[in-house]
Amino acid sequence: MSCPTPPPVHAPLPMAGAAGTASTAGMPHQPAAAPAGGSLSMVAAIVCLVLVAMELRPAIVSTGPLLPSIIREFGLSHTQAALLTAIPTLLMGLLAAPVPWLTRRYGRDRVMFAALALLTVSSLVRALAGSVAMLFATTVGIGAGIAIAGVLIAGFVKAGFPRQVAIFMSVYATALALGSTLSAAATGTIAAYTGGWRWASGVWALPGVFALLAWLFVAKRSPAPAGAGAATQRHGMPLRNRTAWLIALFFACNNFLFYSCISWLAPMYVEAGWTPAHAGLLLATFTLAFMVANPVFGFLSRDEDRRLPLALGAATALAGMLAIALAPTVSPFVAVAVLAFGTGGSFTLSMTLPLDNTRGPEEAGAWNAFVMLVSYTVAATGPLAMGQLRDASGDFASSLWLLVAVIGIMVATTPFLQPHHRKRGVAAVA
Repeated sequence: MSCPTPPPVHAPLPMAGAAGTASTAGMPHQPAAAPAGGSLSMVAAIVCLVLVAMELRPAIVSTGPLLPSIIREFGLSHTQAALLTAIPTLLMGLLAAPVPWLTRRYGRDRVMFAALALLTVSSLVRALAGSVAMLFATTVGIGAGIAIAGVLIAGFVKAGFPRQVAIFMSVYATALALGSTLSAAATGTIAAYTGGWRWASGVWALPGVFALLAWLFVAKRSPAPAGAGAATQRHGMPLRNRTAWLIALFFACNNFLFYSCISWLAPMYVEAGWTPAHAGLLLATFTLAFMVANPVFGFLSRDEDRRLPLALGAATALAGMLAIALAPTVSPFVAVAVLAFGTGGSFTLSMTLPLDNTRGPEEAGAWNAFVMLVSYTVAATGPLAMGQLRDASGDFASSLWLLVAVIGIMVATTPFLQPHHRKRGVAAVA
């Protein structure tokens, strides 16, 4: 795939107010292992990044079109069914904190390979689940694999391609959306063809094989140390940095919206009388428009200060969500596409924000872990809240207005997302 290349992202000035920064003085030094197969080219890195990213969403997205069948087979309530999406989303937040430690202890590539293997095996075994306990246990495995792999991506990009972070994160977001689109479009049809949800769920373990092969290639040729214990400056999470909290809030709202739609958009229209395959196409429209927005907003974002395109994305999402809340049966494909386009643009730029505020891979990893910890923990409540409102009210009307309010918070946050080192520069001039 092709994607316009934004201008290089320049390294910010040192971070102010981050909590927990410490030196590694006095710790034993182990020399970094040299890469076995030479340096990793930008083209090869992008291909491997795409193969990994395409495995990180189908296990979640494919659940939406299958929820009515899973609810019937296991006798779940809507709130319980929402856990199939909420659990992975919650783990994407909770497991972000220990990933930097795991990376230092075992090495980035070993941790990434283990995470991808866990995701692949759990996706396959969930399709064989014979009990509610096994259904949720394998969902935990899926969430853990996605969570750990997702945190490691930002450090990989910052370490190997620090001047191309915007283009890499745009490609990464596009590949995430491509995997989402394929699974959303095909899952309902596979379920109809096979006569049940199990094959339609288990088939999405297959991309994991390609992701594992891709990271084996990265591990052989990556310039990053393959081992643990390299003596580098360690950065704690930016708990006292106001900009970091604002980024986390914006990203939390964006993911609250995304995972709520992924979970309940298709079931909502199935309840309105649509077939699962037809509702799956609507969900595929959401993920396709989300994917298209990634390179578009990457092109629009020509500077580290991304507030204007972020505001444009949030306002576009608000327009689409209002259309769905006011008239869900009037041109739903158009309204969903508008909603997703704004959500996708906001997503790809908000993933770049932690990198705009940091200098090196260690600091970027700490900021990324913090943002993911806060945002995905909050986002996990989205599917649950929609399920609870649906159980309490008997329809999805109140759930849709909840999403309108969440997007309103996104719009209100965008003026405050200027990189913190620029704020210091402005203050110094004043």
